[in-house]
Amino acid sequence: MNDVQIDETWKNQLKGEFSKKYWIELTDRVHSDYTAQSMYPKPKDIFRAFSLCKFDEVNVVIIGQDPYHGYNQANGLCFSVNDGVTIPPSLRNIYKEIKNDLNITPLDSGDLSRWARQGVLLLNSVLTVLANKPLSHANIGWETFTDEIIHILNSRRKNIVYMLWGKYAQEKGKVIDKENNLVLTSAHPSPYSSYLFFNNHHFSKCNEYLEAHSIKPINWI
Repeated sequence: MNDVQIDETWKNQLKGEFSKKYWIELTDRVHSDYTAQSMYPKPKDIFRAFSLCKFDEVNVVIIGQDPYHGYNQANGLCFSVNDGVTIPPSLRNIYKEIKNDLNITPLDSGDLSRWARQGVLLLNSVLTVLANKPLSHANIGWETFTDEIIHILNSRRKNIVYMLWGKYAQEKGKVIDKENNLVLTSAHPSPYSSYLFFNNHHFSKCNEYLEAHSIKPINWI
């Protein structure tokens, strides 16, 4: 991971990070763990969110916590799973809210690359995880890196819609300039708090904001 396989538009924005002490320690730890045990997502997918959604194309940011830790689930996009994998409960609730909000039925696939290609940055705070050990790579440096992602978007871009679901995402997004962006907050879509997630109409509010700023709305199907 020393030669960071991240999209050039992001590499240009983040080049100062890759020589910092935390990054060197982080990449050493991740490389060591991948060599010794099962981890997710596949190495080629760690930075997939950035490959599918280039820096200057980001119109929406959705923040998750860390990748799914089950076999063949994680694919580098928050809330997303590989095609053919059972749709997880939180994503199923997101789909229910889209249906309720926009009266459209999302595809019966958990692979959200179709959203990412439209400018939705599906950003986990932590980008890797040990198999069957949730949050096993929390607090080893990923949060510092993804905080910088939010910082550069906030300082160098505007008119982005940020969807912050749950206290964790809201805390991470506290730095966002609400004057020049739209920040939408609610409970997390997990089954434990979904009753507070439903009926917030974030998807229609997002598209209304984008259209008001002459940005193409997202097809959330």
